[in-house]
Amino acid sequence: MTVENTRPVPNGEPPCGRPGRRRGGSALPAKAWDERGGPAADGFAATPSPAGPASGTDRDPVPLPGRERVLAEARQRLFASDGPNLLVVEGERGTGRSTFAHALATAARAEGCGVSFLICGVEDGQRPLLLALRLVKELERHRRIPPTPRRAGGGAADALAAVACGDRAAVAQALTASLARSAPLTIVVDDAQYADAESLDLLGGIDLERAAPDVRLVVSAVRHGGAERRAPGGGAVERLAHHRGAHRTVLPCLERAEVAAVVSRRLNALADPELVRAVHEASSGVPAAVDVLLTVWLRTGAIRALDGHVLLVPGTRPPQLPDDDRFVAALRALGEPGRTVAEALSVLWPLGRMAATRTAEVTGLSAAAVDDGLRALVGAGIVVELTGPGEGAAAPRGWAFSLPLLEHAVRRRLGPLERARLSAAAVEAVRKATDDMRAGPPGAATERPAEARPDVYLADRLTELNSCRDCPRAVDELVATADRLHPDADRRGMLRWLRAAVRFADGPMVRDDLLRRYVGMAYTAGEYEAVRPAAASILSDPDGFGVVALQEAAALMAGSAVAVGDRMWLDRLTLGHWWQARGLPPVVEATGRALALCGQGRWAQGLALLVETEREWDDGGAVRVIPTLLRAGAELVRGEPERFVRSLAGPGVDGLSRWGRQAATVYQVDYLLGAGELLEAGAVLERRGMTERSLPPYSLFLWRQSEGRWDDALAVARRLLASSQAGAATGHHLLPERMVTVLLARGHTRSAQHLLDDTRGRVIGPADYLLDRAEAELARTFGDFFGAEQALRRGLKAAETGGYVYGTDELWAALAEVCLDTGQAAQARECLRRLERVARQTGGSRARLLHLRAAVQLPGQDAATVRGLLREAVDLARSRSQPFETAVTLLSVAPSSDDPPALFYEAYRLFGEVGASLWRFRTRVAIRESGNAVPGRKEAMAENERLLAVLVAEGLSNRQISSVLGLSGDAVANRLTRLFAHAGVRSRAEIVAGVRTGLLEQ
Repeated sequence: MTVENTRPVPNGEPPCGRPGRRRGGSALPAKAWDERGGPAADGFAATPSPAGPASGTDRDPVPLPGRERVLAEARQRLFASDGPNLLVVEGERGTGRSTFAHALATAARAEGCGVSFLICGVEDGQRPLLLALRLVKELERHRRIPPTPRRAGGGAADALAAVACGDRAAVAQALTASLARSAPLTIVVDDAQYADAESLDLLGGIDLERAAPDVRLVVSAVRHGGAERRAPGGGAVERLAHHRGAHRTVLPCLERAEVAAVVSRRLNALADPELVRAVHEASSGVPAAVDVLLTVWLRTGAIRALDGHVLLVPGTRPPQLPDDDRFVAALRALGEPGRTVAEALSVLWPLGRMAATRTAEVTGLSAAAVDDGLRALVGAGIVVELTGPGEGAAAPRGWAFSLPLLEHAVRRRLGPLERARLSAAAVEAVRKATDDMRAGPPGAATERPAEARPDVYLADRLTELNSCRDCPRAVDELVATADRLHPDADRRGMLRWLRAAVRFADGPMVRDDLLRRYVGMAYTAGEYEAVRPAAASILSDPDGFGVVALQEAAALMAGSAVAVGDRMWLDRLTLGHWWQARGLPPVVEATGRALALCGQGRWAQGLALLVETEREWDDGGAVRVIPTLLRAGAELVRGEPERFVRSLAGPGVDGLSRWGRQAATVYQVDYLLGAGELLEAGAVLERRGMTERSLPPYSLFLWRQSEGRWDDALAVARRLLASSQAGAATGHHLLPERMVTVLLARGHTRSAQHLLDDTRGRVIGPADYLLDRAEAELARTFGDFFGAEQALRRGLKAAETGGYVYGTDELWAALAEVCLDTGQAAQARECLRRLERVARQTGGSRARLLHLRAAVQLPGQDAATVRGLLREAVDLARSRSQPFETAVTLLSVAPSSDDPPALFYEAYRLFGEVGASLWRFRTRVAIRESGNAVPGRKEAMAENERLLAVLVAEGLSNRQISSVLGLSGDAVANRLTRLFAHAGVRSRAEIVAGVRTGLLEQ
């Protein structure tokens, strides 16, 4: 069936009356007639519309993610034997009305019905009865019995004559007759908000069920607040929707869960919650806005794929919209004063009711003109009125853009002078409200709407100012906001506010203090790229800064270079002449150079430099704090933990600035978390008055991974990798190593391999040999014990060559387990002796636990010895409060215990808490082999299928899956067959798509 995509326009001389006369025996407006004179071939000029399918096509519509349920209900209702003949589809601009209508048309075509499309234009409302005429023509084209030659085109011709004469009754009679003799047909009337009200009212007066049992009308129209007051047909569409035989379907904006599904399907990967939140907030759930956001962010590289997830680079703002965007075009079509008011509202709307007054003051418009602009914006659905609960028709408490994406686009289009002028008005209004609130009763100040995010609104406006009347107050306001939001994980603007504070600083002392604050806050928030230029500016102009302040700047600058893996910059900082050329004190030079050397993995040289210069910095004052911490860290890495342990218990960081103390604390906490000492790290934070929320992203990842909050830990790690912040800092080297552990525990083998491949060659110091441990774990997952042993011995050799002891306990423990698995008992005993030496040398409880865990499995020991080792291992594991570590310990020692089921079941529960699905599978196997029942048989089967789906999505072959799961090839094939049947799929590709988009639970 051919799909019509033309909008007919009457042509030629009218049968009666004069062109240009209107209602009451009027003709169509003169502009409705063909200016060329003479009729088109069939009395209608074919003018394709860009809004529908191409003329003559019969294509399927695009998918409707997020609309499946609503579409299914509409299809079932429309094509039921007793269903309505008229379906009115309404929704806001961009909600997908046209696509929805096309989907219904496809369904009608599948039912064997003819399909026609009529698309209304903006000017159609000025042409009375035009839509009725077009309907008659379409119906006549689909007559059940062709007309006789004498009456060829009679229905359409009669209707044309009646329309030209303004004879509404005759048009109604012609339309009723055409409906009655039409073959089965579905007519889609799109953009009906532009249709003439006369046609819609006429249509509403016809009993469609009696007149046309085989004809169905789908009428699509924009619906938003105030639309009926502006669009000529808006009120008529409302009346038509309430017709006795009509059914109304309102397309709502997408909820956040629906947006997540749309993003995942569009990008073929699981959408990160932060990406979903950003898309949903900026788009308000409008599908067209969602599409714009994803399209632009993909093109600009703001969306990145990692570990089967898609993420938004932190700090990404909504994009600018092109001139031809539908939302921009709708605003541009309003003209003035709507556009000027919209520009002002893009900055001032958070002021609530004050926004209208301030708009008039800044733009020079009269109050009446501003009100006219607001009414036009509300009527067009661009702006919505904000009302409180129970306010009803009372005066609004403010106005807001219905689409935050458009608000951002309008504000970005303003010039800097316009933004500054509007921002100055906003600052003045907020300060006045604040002063009034402090001086009088609470009701004296006008509240800003809650949607305005008042915690950052004032600071954002201050950053737009070119100058400020009250600079000290501005500095205080900006600094207070930055302090409140630190560490600003969402990058809402902390550093931008601090830069503005530096710009407004009144005097060099204030400026220097703000620069020092900027460096410290940027470093402790993980904004390392911002640290170096600011710290370098301090060191290049050291006058006015004390020695401790210069030490902090040197340490944080070198630390930031290490964090981002900038080896060229570190090479400069290790050279004495870089520091001497700037006239810096020797103690500052020693601090910066030592940290840079250690950051390059040259621990012996860094330690030697600190020892050589000890007389210069060890004066008993605050100057000694940072070098002492650096020396303690270097000695810890080389297996001498005494000084580091003393630094944890004593005052340690007194004498540094607030941010210097925080950076020093994070430095110590990172070492503790790297050594697996979660409880001691928590004690240090408590003594320093900090919490985990004060930690930068790297440290927060280590913390959450250790305490078993793996989903949160992975979210932090992915954002770090997506923002390219994941460098090679000594204190941050565990990010890839620990992330591999989590990925493997969940069956994401290929993702773990890719992460290792990407990290290799970019790490220095202990990071490199700890990656060997991760590589060995990957090899063991596939049953490659030889490869695992080779990787572990390579790592231990590198550690010995570099003089590292820190972290080698995990390598010796893993090597002992590999030797036990391969029957190398003598080699396993040697590994245990080396592991015991490391445990004594470092004094760490993790090393002791690893030694106990491996010793329990060593053959040839008497039962009493094994029981003692086992009891100590279990007690120590539980006391360390790390769920995954505890579960692994319980699983490994359970076969040697007096009560294996109890330990197996506890391990099974703990693996479930952290989401270690592969380890849960191994534990189920161990439980069955011990002759016990696996708890929750149904749940266990579902977990097995989810794990198998993940392994398939990772691209593993049947043979590789059998190696990972320890099953035979036939068992894997049988499980895959059951998975396909339960999931309702027929290929691996469908399984992969289901896992990546979240349709199959992981």
